[in-house]
Amino acid sequence: MFSAIRSSLKDEFTPSGIQANLLAGLTVGVIALPLSMALAIASGVAPQHGLYTAIVAGIVIALSGGSRVNISGPTAAFVVVLLPIVQQYGLGGLLVSGFMAGVILVLMGLLRLGRLIEIVPYPVTVGFTAGIGVVIATLQIKDFLGLEATLEGHYHDKLLALVRALPTLDWKEALIGLLTFTVLLVWPKLKTRVPAHLVALLAGSVAAWLLSLLGGDYTVATIGTRFQYEVDGVTGSGIPPFLPGFGLPWEQIGLSGVSPGLSFGLINNLLAPAMTIAVLGALESLLCATVADGMSGRKHNPDDELIGQGLGNMIVPLFGGIPATAAIARTAANIRAGGSSPLSSVIHGLFILAAIVWLAGLLAYIPMASMAALLLMVAWNMSEARHFVRTLKIAPRDDIVTLLTCFLLTVLFDMTVAVAVGMGLAAMLFIRRSIIFTQGSRVSHEAAHLLDFPRQVAVYDINGPLFFGSAQKALKNLTDITPEVRVVVLDMSEVTLIDMSAIVAMESIVKNLDRHNVGLIINNLQPRMILKLRRAGVRTRKGEVQFSRSLDEALEQARVMLV
Repeated sequence: MFSAIRSSLKDEFTPSGIQANLLAGLTVGVIALPLSMALAIASGVAPQHGLYTAIVAGIVIALSGGSRVNISGPTAAFVVVLLPIVQQYGLGGLLVSGFMAGVILVLMGLLRLGRLIEIVPYPVTVGFTAGIGVVIATLQIKDFLGLEATLEGHYHDKLLALVRALPTLDWKEALIGLLTFTVLLVWPKLKTRVPAHLVALLAGSVAAWLLSLLGGDYTVATIGTRFQYEVDGVTGSGIPPFLPGFGLPWEQIGLSGVSPGLSFGLINNLLAPAMTIAVLGALESLLCATVADGMSGRKHNPDDELIGQGLGNMIVPLFGGIPATAAIARTAANIRAGGSSPLSSVIHGLFILAAIVWLAGLLAYIPMASMAALLLMVAWNMSEARHFVRTLKIAPRDDIVTLLTCFLLTVLFDMTVAVAVGMGLAAMLFIRRSIIFTQGSRVSHEAAHLLDFPRQVAVYDINGPLFFGSAQKALKNLTDITPEVRVVVLDMSEVTLIDMSAIVAMESIVKNLDRHNVGLIINNLQPRMILKLRRAGVRTRKGEVQFSRSLDEALEQARVMLV
């Protein structure tokens, strides 16, 4: 634990390093401020909960995780998981599921599953992200065009509701959204250090103010008109200009005005979504850390990163924050701005905290159409359309089926189903491809290294991992031995793994050969695997089972057995 901060203390806390990380933290803070609000709104909660997430999770995960430069907070990957939870269980249910996901992430880190998470196949990851991007983009059309629509039910229900609501399009809202989106597209081409998000939202807000001057009856949906708050008897519009307060997650009152309370039934109902959040958070954070390693030249500790993500997600619900994970775009911006230690993430969190206290009133004037445009850009970047199309063109058929399955399940159903099926497909692909590389075949006596072997001795070459998926395939030829064979040599020099299924198969082979009075010699098996066989009862027995360290030794033992 805390490997990132410990390693940074050794070589990063110099005057120049501190200055670089301070500037990087401020840069990322400017980027994260609008994104955190937009992602919270997309998840179905008030914008301040996204800001609380960036503050608390950004600081806690940076100090306790395994990556020096990861920037954590609310991310688009969670939107399609969190929105259904909010709709069914409210804010309190969402915070409880986030806390449960944190516990799962800590356990994953303690069990050293970091490396396992990193080997999820590329088609699975692209299928998830592309599907999430499509869903997020679809949900933003309502605010982007100012439509009067209620988006409920499955994806096709929401899409149909949007089509039916097209006649209610508000040209002023659409103009603001289009202007914001255009700035987001054009501004990065100017190669300035000012973030496009900030300029785009400023342009959208100014456009809304100018349009309001055209007539007194003109109104535009803003954060201030959409969201209200009440804290200790103080009410207002937009974002409360207060520090996030401590509170138990299940006692949090959402937009519906009720809290879910804590019960076994609630925990049971939220267990599957919590596991989905944990798996997605693990995938996103470790993928982000891997990308960051390539950019920064440093190495992260995957297990410590999972523990840090878990601790952050356990603490952030206590302050009203939604589930968090590392964000690739913000992390990349941090590295490009000079960030090299967890200090930059801490500064990013403190900047957002200061913005809540001093700029809450101004943030209330941001148009909802501009926030929708920002999320449309996030969805497009997340969808990785080029990679999606390229995979469809060049990938093997199994990978294409996996990609489309994960994509369609994410869009048409939900992420809980998509993650479960996607991880299952990943395991099946791994098993299938491992089986292909595991072979077992009889070696001809004409081979140069077997010229001295008698015809009564059959040599089988076994290679690859022997596990539940491959053991039967590799060893099946040993069940049918020709009459002249009196000794079988299993050359297992290239066997890298033996599991319980393979041990049972070996026991069956030993008994079958023993019934036919055929001796068995196991050649050049690694000592740790010999120990497994001996524990299972496959031991050295004169005339029946022997172990050798080379084919020459196996030949001498075979000659003794024949006598």
